[in-house]
Amino acid sequence: MAQGEWAQRALSRRSALKSALVVGATATLAACTEAPQTGSQGGGNTLQRLRDAGTVKVGIAGEIPYGFTRDGKLTGESPEVAKAVFQAIGVPNVDSQQVDFNQLIPGLNAGQYDMVAAGMAIIPKRCQQAQFSAVDYVTNTAFLVPQGNPEGINNFDDVKAKGVNLAVLSGTIEQQVAEALGIANVQTYGGQADMVQALQAGRAYAGALTDISLRALLEQNPDSGLEITEGFVPVVDGKEQIQAGGFVFRKGDDDLVNAFNQELQKLHQNGQWLEIVRPFGFTEDNLPPADVTTQRLCASE
Repeated sequence: MAQGEWAQRALSRRSALKSALVVGATATLAACTEAPQTGSQGGGNTLQRLRDAGTVKVGIAGEIPYGFTRDGKLTGESPEVAKAVFQAIGVPNVDSQQVDFNQLIPGLNAGQYDMVAAGMAIIPKRCQQAQFSAVDYVTNTAFLVPQGNPEGINNFDDVKAKGVNLAVLSGTIEQQVAEALGIANVQTYGGQADMVQALQAGRAYAGALTDISLRALLEQNPDSGLEITEGFVPVVDGKEQIQAGGFVFRKGDDDLVNAFNQELQKLHQNGQWLEIVRPFGFTEDNLPPADVTTQRLCASE
């Protein structure tokens, strides 16, 4: 599907979002949830434990604008949405622990925190390791390239054809897409700052992330000498690799997930979600279309 068609599709389906979220989200998460594995921290009592404690600890990766700290304060799209949800379900305080992106799910399953609030894309491999909330948002992929984009890099096929070095963050969907497409010159980095430095130093030509992340990075680095390409939806083996993000929980924490989804749906429906996320570069275009569900994303190959 062309990028213009995708954008039009998202806009046309927004009117159906309210009813679809209410009807489908509980069934969606049930379909994607498996029984807790041996040794899992999930046990069905996490919600009550958090209410009793009055505090939930979330995992973040320090990625702007999804989940990071500023002046010692936890913020970002995902943490701010999580704060509103947890306030509504009786957990007024949200604390955080920052780890590398590829350690978010292992840390969750090891009990280091209760949930991941890091704008994590919903993909089958991750669904096997943990369970996701209902879809929180959708976004496109883009590249950060030298101003003027002299190599004309606009998608992953261009990267492969030109043989330029591609910078990605370790454990991200961009890394997985690049590897699935057989791109040889992939450099992985642990954080956004390292990736920007590699681009500025010429060690990599393009850096792949969501377009929202890259816009935020340019705001933080206005004199970087870099620019953002137009957003697109990557395609692997003829299938769109939709960037749809959600919150991540341990398997077995069904009561917590169901309560979280109910309040997340309310935020989407009553307009509060847009008010919360707009300062982080999100717009109505990032609302998930009705047919982009956790169940569909977990089942995709």
